[in-house]
Amino acid sequence: MAVATTSGPILFVRYALAPNLLGYCGPADGSALLAYGAGAAVDDGLRERARQFEGAWPYLEMIAETAGIRDPLDYRIVEAYWLGNALLGDVGARLKAGGMPHHSYQVFCCYPWADLLGNERAGQQALHVLDQCRIRWGRVIADVGTHVLVESRALTWDGRALALGPLRKETVIRGTDGIDLLGPLSPGDWVTLHWQWICDRVDLRRVTALRKYSAYHLTLTNNRLALV
Repeated sequence: MAVATTSGPILFVRYALAPNLLGYCGPADGSALLAYGAGAAVDDGLRERARQFEGAWPYLEMIAETAGIRDPLDYRIVEAYWLGNALLGDVGARLKAGGMPHHSYQVFCCYPWADLLGNERAGQQALHVLDQCRIRWGRVIADVGTHVLVESRALTWDGRALALGPLRKETVIRGTDGIDLLGPLSPGDWVTLHWQWICDRVDLRRVTALRKYSAYHLTLTNNRLALV
């Protein structure tokens, strides 16, 4: 499968877009970010919007500083944060509790949702947020226009630990209002997902990296919860 490449800033937008449109993080003008994600133009406005993602930006800076790369939006840096690559190995487990500067660390180890899983009232909502906020992966079953049917694995909670459940089908968004982020997808394509949006078409190397770092931080979280 051929995977199209794009610039680092545009890649960042495609992963950051979904929570921004939901109003969870980043600048207020989500429609502008959507337009950037569907295009190829990179300007100062896009870079300024990226800096307003206060959860992600410090990690990008940390990875870039360790790698000796001046631009935190360099493609390699952006890929390392959202998916994972060799640059994370250079940074090492420098964060609290042995974490690494990967989005799954922010979701599982920094946000308060994991600590609410055992709460009778908030537990289900906490599990939903953890599942949707993480970058997850899936395979395309059918492309039906602005939406795509994919097969993926949701997070589960058995009262003691988080894990990945069995494969299930879900419908996710590829575009809206005439704006298409990726173009047509084919059955069998690997894609990455953030909330209810497709972020990118990826190859098996990238899927493997995402699985690796997600599993690493899931283990850290389960180990911590076991001590509570």
